[in-house]
Amino acid sequence: MHGNIRFNDIVYVSDGLIRRADILVEDGTIAGISDKEVLESTAGIDELILPGVIDDHVHTREPGLTHKGDLATETRAAAAGGVTSIMDMPNVVPQTVSLEALSERQALGAARAFVNYAFHFGATNSNAHLLRQLDPTSVPAVKLFMGSSTGGMLVDHGEALRAVFEHSPLPIMVHCEDSAIIAENMRRAKERFGDDPDVSHHAEIRSREACLASSRLAVQLAQETGAHLHIAHVTTKEELDYASLQDIPLSPIVGSGKGFCSLEACLPHLLFTDADYATLGTRIKCNPSVKTAEDRDELRRALSDGRISVVATDHAPHLLAEKQGGCARAASGIPMVQFSLVSMLQLVEEGVLSLTRLVELMCHNPARLFRIERRGFIREGMAADLVRIRRQPWTLTSSDVVSRCTWSPLEGRGFDWRVTNTYCNGSLIYEKGAFAADNEHACALTFSAER
Repeated sequence: MHGNIRFNDIVYVSDGLIRRADILVEDGTIAGISDKEVLESTAGIDELILPGVIDDHVHTREPGLTHKGDLATETRAAAAGGVTSIMDMPNVVPQTVSLEALSERQALGAARAFVNYAFHFGATNSNAHLLRQLDPTSVPAVKLFMGSSTGGMLVDHGEALRAVFEHSPLPIMVHCEDSAIIAENMRRAKERFGDDPDVSHHAEIRSREACLASSRLAVQLAQETGAHLHIAHVTTKEELDYASLQDIPLSPIVGSGKGFCSLEACLPHLLFTDADYATLGTRIKCNPSVKTAEDRDELRRALSDGRISVVATDHAPHLLAEKQGGCARAASGIPMVQFSLVSMLQLVEEGVLSLTRLVELMCHNPARLFRIERRGFIREGMAADLVRIRRQPWTLTSSDVVSRCTWSPLEGRGFDWRVTNTYCNGSLIYEKGAFAADNEHACALTFSAER
């Protein structure tokens, strides 16, 4: 099942350093690293080995929504992008809000996932009593929608919200948007612009005020209950400022007696601004909305100053037919998992962040935050989840897209790096467009029970 591999005189990035070494993989594990030198930079280096990317925020759409994507197609897209572990969201059909539904999805993962996998458990207004029954070694987090989004899983009752924070033994990954503010904004927009306002109004409807109000409430609940709050897809400079000014640690590693907070940035909000609606339209419609260039630039700054803990994708495939319309009718969600690593590498090329910080945000910190066992680093004894990249300028076209939805908002963009090989548990699963024949290499992620 797991082959033996030797990388000779390869440059790899892990633990804040760029090193040249020989790396030996045996039986799916990094068995030996013979370091030769530490490099100051990757100048003149055209090939690198990185830890496999861990994406904590993916929608594969299975079960129930598989016309857009499924575990097999979307995890192959992940593999093609150097992502070796994904954590899948609960707003499928049926929703992952019962122990039975969770068990069924875990069985689906074992049968169909092409990379390592885990499934978040969904909170509702009535299932907080189940949270203490979750196995902390197999479930990464409880997903809580504090704002309406795809799947109808809004938790909006005050007592129910507090119960989730009080009962969850796991990190609480929160979608923060205030539904009452959004509903009023939509009502006003429809009065002015008709039943389906143009997508250019999406950021006015799914507004910064809606995000900040919800994030403030989430932080308050975390402070009061001692929960670990993980705010998903932060989009505004105000949220970054508010979270960083509260008396609540922003570390993904060390908590405190009164809880702690970690912030996730997602690719759409790091790459696009509201000016892009003019050319990309509903292809960049997502919840929370893409906002201003000032917000994007502050998010980019937060990648390096410690305010952002992890970078993920919120990979959410829809058919292009479902993206037709405006703010009311077009589906919200963007397929991103295949091109997250090369997009972030492009930001490195542009000087937005360092390569070592990229690896920390996309590999090390997801492993630390969720206490994933044996993954996220290139170290002896770790699982051999690795990605090989080459400096090779290329332009993305629709023919490159592996996701079932067949499109990307990044079509036409140029990239300086390309994923050439992806290894999962020591097996070569992707090489220059070709995939392994089966998924025997993929494993369920496991988590330390001490979280």
